[in-house]
Amino acid sequence: MDDDTLSFLDAGFLETEDSDDHASLTIGALAILAGPAPTPDQFREAVVARLVDLPHARDKLHMVPLDLGKPSWVEDPVFDLGHHVRRVALPQPGDEETLFGFVARVMGHRLDRDHPLWECWVVEGLTGERWAVLAKMHHCMADGIAGTKLFEAMCDENPPVITPATPEIVSQKQTPSGIIDTITGVLSPARQFRMLTAVLTAPQRFAAATIGATLGFARLLAEMVTSTSGTSLIGPIGRQRRYCAARTRMADVREICSAYGVTVNDVALAAITSGLRTLLLRRGEIPEARTVRTLVPVSVRTDPPGGGPVHNEVSLMLPFLPVDIEDHVEQLTAVHRRLAAHKAGNEAEGGKAFTALAQYGPFMPLAWAIRLAMRFPQHSVVAVATNIPGPRQMRHILGREILEIFPYVPIALRLRIGIAVLSYSDHLTFGITGDYDTNPDLADLAHGIEHGVASLLAAARLSEIS
Repeated sequence: MDDDTLSFLDAGFLETEDSDDHASLTIGALAILAGPAPTPDQFREAVVARLVDLPHARDKLHMVPLDLGKPSWVEDPVFDLGHHVRRVALPQPGDEETLFGFVARVMGHRLDRDHPLWECWVVEGLTGERWAVLAKMHHCMADGIAGTKLFEAMCDENPPVITPATPEIVSQKQTPSGIIDTITGVLSPARQFRMLTAVLTAPQRFAAATIGATLGFARLLAEMVTSTSGTSLIGPIGRQRRYCAARTRMADVREICSAYGVTVNDVALAAITSGLRTLLLRRGEIPEARTVRTLVPVSVRTDPPGGGPVHNEVSLMLPFLPVDIEDHVEQLTAVHRRLAAHKAGNEAEGGKAFTALAQYGPFMPLAWAIRLAMRFPQHSVVAVATNIPGPRQMRHILGREILEIFPYVPIALRLRIGIAVLSYSDHLTFGITGDYDTNPDLADLAHGIEHGVASLLAAARLSEIS
């Protein structure tokens, strides 16, 4: 695929935004830094110079009339940094509530498609002599993992690209028999047998993978058209957003993982389950087994860390979160079991196969099909929850330490709540986006998530003692 042409999945985010007047499909990250804030010139010289060299940072969208072709990136002939790099000071007292309110307002506004689809905000006036950077880009530019790579480009720590040593070439030209002689001369008989077996069984393995992906996609379709039980978590949304966050420690999460033999993603989704159950109960609703089906994006990237395309490379799973279960450990066990079942069902592979095939089809009928589907209100998915691996070590911008990073995920199509989970150093943060009008109690969800992790940690330590 041409790097200047959007993939089918990238273009799908544009079509989805166009189909929902109340959606702004932008992803982002908010970094809190130790002060003092750099001057505009310092920030421009040290950080912005790197931003504008990132893929498509100087490009705007080119749309083909009547969808006769996919959208593509073209250079903005009047590119102006002033349109993309902004600076603002929070009103006093500059507390977290004020900051998160600012994030909600900025992220809720759509980006101007007549210009490159990103913004970078420097935010001054935080309490405790701190400042912040809010990076915002349209979802058609990158997924969460690629977005994290782009965010890291602003940091002082810019890891070098390690290129593996090129193997010595035996000869410039080799006949097939010469290649075989080379292989048999280097490999042991047992290794030769395994290679031959792999070659002979490749057609069968390909057929099995194709069948698995087809069945997985069929399961996804079935789940997409199956409604959930009624809940206030799903319904029409407005244009305004709320934003808040939950904080946990990676050391605590790893301790829970070790105690119960689960993954970080399992613990994060179990904590979200606890938070959503708390929210529903406080609203006077009864959490049922089929109340909260959640869209869980799954990365299908095959490139090594630090490499690969900037395009979206994600598929999805649609598990029900066990909000009907009260016990936190039982919630975690149920989440682990359900995610394992969805993975075994090849749902992510099915979604990946569909987007890969769509890449080679005519764009116009696919684009029109998306718009037609968006005209029918969806009743199957209640929330989105995505887990993004961030930097494992502390990062700095202009020598200032990044204290915390909070992710942002958009909402659309009757999903009133979106939760993004990001790991950074010893932090695991949950960035929570909500529709403004229908989620005045969004902080209850954040507190429920934190309480869920704390309860799991206490149970894990108690089990070790007993």
